[in-house]
Amino acid sequence: MRFIGTNSPLNKLKTATIEECVAYCKSKSVLGVDTETEGFDFTCKKMIMFQIGDLERQYVIDTRFVSIAPLRDVLESEDIIKIFHNSKFDYKFIKQWAGISTRGIYDTFLVEKILNCGKDNYGFSLAKLCERYLGVELNKETRNQFVGLTGQPYSVQQITYGAKDVEYLVQLRDRQLPQLHNLELEDVAKLENEAVIVFSEIEFEGLMVNEERWTELAKENMRDAELAELELDDYVLADVRLQHYQLPMQIDMFTPAEELRKTHINWNSPSQILKLFRNLVPELEDVNGKKLYKHRRKHKLIDKYVKYKEKSKLANAYGTNFFKFISCDNKVHTNFQQILDTGRVSSSSPNMQQIPSDNKYRNCFTAPEGWVYVSSDYSSQELNVIAYGSQDPVFLSSLENGQDLHSVCAELVFQQEWIDAAEDGCAYMAHKQKCNCKKHKALRTHVKTINFGLAYGMGPHKLADTLDISIAEAKELIDKYFAAFPNIKNFLEELGTFGKRRGYIRTFKPFKRRRWFSSWYPKMYDNRSAMMELGSIERASKNTPIEGSSADMTKLALIYIFREIQNWDGQVKIVMTVHDQIDCVCKEEIAQQWADKMTELMEKAAKVIIKNGLLKADTNISATWEK
Repeated sequence: MRFIGTNSPLNKLKTATIEECVAYCKSKSVLGVDTETEGFDFTCKKMIMFQIGDLERQYVIDTRFVSIAPLRDVLESEDIIKIFHNSKFDYKFIKQWAGISTRGIYDTFLVEKILNCGKDNYGFSLAKLCERYLGVELNKETRNQFVGLTGQPYSVQQITYGAKDVEYLVQLRDRQLPQLHNLELEDVAKLENEAVIVFSEIEFEGLMVNEERWTELAKENMRDAELAELELDDYVLADVRLQHYQLPMQIDMFTPAEELRKTHINWNSPSQILKLFRNLVPELEDVNGKKLYKHRRKHKLIDKYVKYKEKSKLANAYGTNFFKFISCDNKVHTNFQQILDTGRVSSSSPNMQQIPSDNKYRNCFTAPEGWVYVSSDYSSQELNVIAYGSQDPVFLSSLENGQDLHSVCAELVFQQEWIDAAEDGCAYMAHKQKCNCKKHKALRTHVKTINFGLAYGMGPHKLADTLDISIAEAKELIDKYFAAFPNIKNFLEELGTFGKRRGYIRTFKPFKRRRWFSSWYPKMYDNRSAMMELGSIERASKNTPIEGSSADMTKLALIYIFREIQNWDGQVKIVMTVHDQIDCVCKEEIAQQWADKMTELMEKAAKVIIKNGLLKADTNISATWEK
């Protein structure tokens, strides 16, 4: 261990210069890297310690007094592997406070997620990995001592702690590599380790928010929620069965606004609402989410309540409290969780993937002056994955010929009923495109729901709830669908059987990501009590290859686009990704040129997984962020 810095108990430590550190690191092909910081927000909290080295020698640098700028060539080298744990955190601090963009990353956190994806209650922290692989217990108390440090000297214990983290990282990689090889997960590990650089850059760059425009939307949402609440009161007043919930009407011009209530119902109390609604629908189980949704057409009050909850959620989630996510640089920096069970990505603090698709919200996120947004997304990505996996001739033909897939499917499912529903000038009957025929729209919606539900193992109960039809009708519709598309039925059944038999499922080649099923055991078929769990495994086995392969594709597209950006002399930045959409900002004068390049790279990534080349990307140029 070598210490580089001042204002510490140097007599108890081996010291070195930053030049000695650089020379040693340049001679190595694999290095462990870690940082300690004042806090968690890279925009305003500083990096206060930097650690780098291997099993032979570790360097601990007091970055309060010594710059790590001389290590730029080491950190930015693609040829020297830098091992991190949760590299996004360290990446952003290194770039913010040293101006260095790290390359050649191996992230032990991501690799452990890859190796054990889907396993319940499986810890992925550095402490858990050290305990699991090395039999070492990390001293959390020492780690916490770094938070809030300013100029006080480091203890020998703190410096030793920092050095040990570097050692542990190198040892952990040595333990993980054989597992990656044995499970054929090296390609997906390479994908995720390169993609993490892109996600780090997106988080670092952040998005500009027009606070004035957002505030107006927030006020509008609050007014809508308040009006919806008053409408609920009116419906209670109009129903004789609900008279005991009504308040005496004694209102005059001097009555305070907060007392202008017509009922004594708290519309945000689930217990009160359940009691109220059971006067109308006795069989109602609860008022949360999906269980209530299927009853909304049984009474106008329930339908109004569902709409009220939607408006209330909008007002609360996307009100002025959203501004708490604006950092010291006046931007919003989301945090990505890079690997969910299927391989998909989520986002939090704030959740940018849940921003309402209505562009009036997205339009609050603006580009710098002289810059524009260029956004590209895949056209029916998951349906293309299903078409490729199943090799269904109807799906493939429709996609190849640019036909409206949902309408084509609806014609096959409903047959004569579809033909009879055609109106004069029907665009589908003429050119197999989406039409405005009233009955066609309804039939198309039914089939579209099944098409998109295929990726999630949708059954009759879910379909019935979604379409507001009986379970018997839903079952009949699904039977008709699979009779029309036997290839898709066989494809999904094969996936479900594989997962139930093996206890895991994989995404498509070349990445072949694995999802394990923690509840699975070899003799589940012999145990009647396990049949319900097998049903859950079957649904996940159908979903994961579709959703996960789509995620692999988008991550590969992110990598291709980010590589290309390095050739555009700072005129393009990648700022967001939501599912199958990737968003950049670029100089206005090169927007069309960059849009063409993005389209090319998105479709290039798609061909790595869907080799028929049918999956296309739609690319749009706009002044603000749009769906």
